[in-house]
Amino acid sequence: MGLPNVGKSTLFNCVSSGKAQSANFPFCTIEPNVGSTNVPDKRLEVLTEICQPKRTIPATVEIVDIAGLVKGASKGEGLGNQFLANIRETDAILHVLRCFDDGNIVHVDGSVDPVRDKEVVDMELQIKDLETVENRIKKVEKQATTGGDKDAKKLLALLQRYRAALLQGKSCRTVVPENAEEEQMARDLYLLTNKPVMYVCNVDEASAATGNAYVDAVRAAVADEQAEILVIAAKTEAEIAEIEEYEDRQMFLEEMGLSESGVVRLIQGAYHLLGLQTFFTAGADECRAWTIRVGDKAPRAAGVIHTDFERGFIRAEVIKYDDFVHYKTEAAVRAAGKMGIEGKDYVVQDGDIMHFLFNV
Repeated sequence: MGLPNVGKSTLFNCVSSGKAQSANFPFCTIEPNVGSTNVPDKRLEVLTEICQPKRTIPATVEIVDIAGLVKGASKGEGLGNQFLANIRETDAILHVLRCFDDGNIVHVDGSVDPVRDKEVVDMELQIKDLETVENRIKKVEKQATTGGDKDAKKLLALLQRYRAALLQGKSCRTVVPENAEEEQMARDLYLLTNKPVMYVCNVDEASAATGNAYVDAVRAAVADEQAEILVIAAKTEAEIAEIEEYEDRQMFLEEMGLSESGVVRLIQGAYHLLGLQTFFTAGADECRAWTIRVGDKAPRAAGVIHTDFERGFIRAEVIKYDDFVHYKTEAAVRAAGKMGIEGKDYVVQDGDIMHFLFNV
């Protein structure tokens, strides 16, 4: 998301299988564009090389490109309410900021200032969240004070902390839940400014490797937000995406001073922003990357493959990625005593290669 004409749709076209229209005028994107894209992972390539499976299936993320937001969106300006509803349904926000000069591309406010642009978007989201929070406070206040509802009291306390932050011009993500119960209550509120955010600084080609003064200003402005920042040259990435040969793409990147494309860094960054990680299944039939949340235990990972696996979970056989790469086969790993037999309390680690035993 972001203001109109900051490069959202150009970037979306680079990272997804969808082809969003991109043009030099506001509200070129009206309906949200949705595209699913593979999560690049060199480990899956290595496993495929070792196992030579019949098929390889990577992890995926779904990216949504929505209309540019303008000042007054929270009151319905531009495509305001529709825009905000689209954000509410997502898990995280990639906030694209224009950090390049180009007299041929109009800016809705007449000049380039990414920090001002960020504040415009933040304010609109905060106004909408304040409206949501105040409406909820009205509903739970009676339950908490007259009904003596303990859960309502806890929710009211959290809502009041959100309200205080929003009135100070701060986003809800600056309010840290005090325990797991509050974390769940926070998730159930679906507040726009509580979603994890990555600021994507869209720069010119010359600034792709080093950033520029605009990027420095953004870094300073978001220093206390615990947000991620990614520097990317969307126009150049679009050109790279058109190059068919892998070697030619790499040569282009090296000339720019980059080891990998911004698109790869963006997709991987989005994956980690969501608190996700990967475990693998590997064999002659299939090598596959499976997506779970950081901290998930073995039964939950098994359930991602099939609900029966979780329901009837007995144990998991776990091989560390580096061990599999070293020994090359499951039999050799087992013979070397490097296979772990794990129970229900095992916390899955990123890159684990797993086999589940279950009985339903």
